[in-house]
Amino acid sequence: MKRRQMPVLMAAMAIMAVMTVTAVRAQTVADPSETDFRVTTTGDLVRLCEATSTDPTGIAALHFCHGFAVGAYQYHQIAAAAEKKPPLFCEPNPRPTRNEAIAGFISWAKQNPAAMNTPPVEGIFRYLAQTYPCRR
Repeated sequence: MKRRQMPVLMAAMAIMAVMTVTAVRAQTVADPSETDFRVTTTGDLVRLCEATSTDPTGIAALHFCHGFAVGAYQYHQIAAAAEKKPPLFCEPNPRPTRNEAIAGFISWAKQNPAAMNTPPVEGIFRYLAQTYPCRR
């Protein structure tokens, strides 16, 4: 083999090795499945919210948790305004960050084990109503 072809051959072998490792890793890391993200209880939602980014489906679980919570919050805001009803909870000033609110929800849920079997939206609203009550 000619000396000039050696670097090209080494580069090609390195690329093939990286592709092989990537393909094997992709097969061994479980993708999120539909059953992993069925959220029928507050406890199911708490488990997703407790995920870490290093868990196999952790990032997806955290994004699901945050999306679910934000969707419930925004729905409440719109429904309360449209129906001209008093809100179940009121935002504090200063407003907590999303991460702070999720951490508070997890802590609240663990301190209220009976809530773990309620529907997840009910769990979120109970947490918000108890944590951020409106001054009447």
